[in-house]
Amino acid sequence: MAIELEGKIISKEKPILGKGEGELTPLEIVAELDKYIIGQKAAKKAVAIALRNRFRRRKLPPELADEIAPKNILMIGPTGVGKTEISRRLAKLTSSPFLKIEASRFTEVGYVGRDVESMIRDLVRIAVEMVKQEKIKEIEAKARANVEERLLDLLLPSRLSHNRRKEPATPAEEQMEFQRTREHLRDELRSGRLEERFVDIEVKEKSSPPFEFVTSNGFEEIGIQIQEIMPGIFGGKTKRRKVKIKEAKEILLEDEEKRLVDMDQVARLAIEKVEQSGIIFLDELDKIAGRESGTGPDVSREGVQRDLLPIIEGTTVSTRFGLVRTDHILFIAAGAFHVSKPSDLIPEIQGRFPIRVELTPLSKEDFVRILTETENALIKQYKALLATEGIEVDFSDEAIEEIAALAEKVNEEAENIGARRLHTVMEKVMEDISFEAPNLTEKKILITREYVQKQLSEILVNQDLRKFIL
Repeated sequence: MAIELEGKIISKEKPILGKGEGELTPLEIVAELDKYIIGQKAAKKAVAIALRNRFRRRKLPPELADEIAPKNILMIGPTGVGKTEISRRLAKLTSSPFLKIEASRFTEVGYVGRDVESMIRDLVRIAVEMVKQEKIKEIEAKARANVEERLLDLLLPSRLSHNRRKEPATPAEEQMEFQRTREHLRDELRSGRLEERFVDIEVKEKSSPPFEFVTSNGFEEIGIQIQEIMPGIFGGKTKRRKVKIKEAKEILLEDEEKRLVDMDQVARLAIEKVEQSGIIFLDELDKIAGRESGTGPDVSREGVQRDLLPIIEGTTVSTRFGLVRTDHILFIAAGAFHVSKPSDLIPEIQGRFPIRVELTPLSKEDFVRILTETENALIKQYKALLATEGIEVDFSDEAIEEIAALAEKVNEEAENIGARRLHTVMEKVMEDISFEAPNLTEKKILITREYVQKQLSEILVNQDLRKFIL
């Protein structure tokens, strides 16, 4: 499944088989990041060391390990150069709970809006879902076996409804006939020949999602908490439905997974996962930089910084799954800092981000590498998309260089949005081919430098139009 991260369309990568967080050396971490992010060696090195230090800390005696705080990182650089992707890739490498959130979304305690503790609660929810999916995989085989037995019970009651024998059958003969019929139905069920047959099952009625209520004191989702105390208040009633077996399988499987997964254990493991390996990417930190001037929005900005401080330093946050300590959560902050400077942050916040790395703007050479070298690069994606229409598309080296050069030029003359500029340029280059692909008789197409220039000529001549379109 393709997703967009920091200006590049990429796919979810497979984890390094057999490698856990502790087994990844800094060199291996950087090598994995190199597959998806071009350049930015200083930032990759910093996050690789931060990740490895977590493993080192866990090998220390508990009394010493508890005193070692994570070395939080502040990334400084323009948009679209890979800040978010570095953090997200880092989390994926080790299956760590990861949350990306903008600092500008928070408001000072006492103002209307989200309080800073909500990001810890969000991170815990992500961890709970991660651990839950891991547990579901562990019990999947048992759950499917239970579903099969439940379906057989629905298809064939415990005793045969009638006996075709003329002579009364003995209990032993009835049991043998019942088992033969059940095994025959099992074979039919596994072969898929019964998918369209209807059965009656008990299903829970769907209820409207519980309301949310967030306060500055950190109490949220009151509706969910009430539902946990009194399950019937928001539904929970069951009713009989006649559904096809293929649908019944999904309903019963979900029911079995809920029954077999111990959610208390999931919550405990999730909290431990957050406390020991959670990563929060705090974007747009520059938007809340600024000192108090007495009135106006500066007060709120500095207030948000002061509210963030105890979370980053280490405190205990109450969540619906339990108390969570934030002492060893890794915080990676980022910002362009075009207007403000890191020194505009309050001194206490500056001190909590001891590692600072500057990410450099992307050049033409970087764009060429992004288009061709990264896993599932943009050109690979367009080739794959058009291949579904039977069209074989290829790009000459000159065409790729022209696309990269144009992206760099527009970034220089308009707003610099980094690698995201490649999306706008590539989409304009491929627009006609993508539109006409189902009707094209020519199945092999070569994209040349001349074709790229032709597609973009009108836009490049008109500077105002270029800013609007690209």
